Amino acid sequence: MIDSIKFDEKGLVTAVVQDSNTKEVLTVAYMNKESLEKTLESGETWFFSRSRQELWHKGATSGHTQKIVSIKADCDNDALVVEVIPAGPACHNGTTSCFTEIIQQNAKVGSVEIISNLVKVIEKREQEMPEGAYTTYLFDKGIDKICKKVGEEATEVVIGAKNRDAEEVKWEAADLIYHLLVLLQEQKVSVYDVLHVLEKRHEEK
Repeated sequence: MIDSIKFDEKGLVTAVVQDSNTKEVLTVAYMNKESLEKTLESGETWFFSRSRQELWHKGATSGHTQKIVSIKADCDNDALVVEVIPAGPACHNGTTSCFTEIIQQNAKVGSVEIISNLVKVIEKREQEMPEGAYTTYLFDKGIDKICKKVGEEATEVVIGAKNRDAEEVKWEAADLIYHLLVLLQEQKVSVYDVLHVLEKRHEEK
């Protein structure tokens, strides 16, 4: 792989680091041949600092390492997309990503990122069980109640669809997805494993 990469005149290649689960772009950094070799050998991201003119291992001091899932080169072999599982914030400012929204010109639409955010909230609710939270109520009642809610919401989606009521389908589908995520958490089945099954089925077709 390394021999096929086209490093620039300074011996660098742009590396776009992306969360493997959420697909959010975390940061853009640079790699030289040595840092790419260390990345492949260690299974964690290593970069080359243009300001310090030295290699650096992401998370070496903060503990916020990035475990490699895959590395892809573009069609010209002069840029990389590095998919990772982050062990903390990617940005030195303490944020998940180094990127913040500057402008939103079009109407805001939903993003699959909400799935990741919901998973984190549901996990936290199960761990902390805050009083008064609906998710706490579901975990407290147990699997029978959770299964019942999934069944109820699925039925509501079907009724909305049969009624050709797009608005009802939208809201009931949101309820169904939420309760399904609660069920997955109760069963300790990762939603990302479910997505992986979908990916495998798509590849097979």
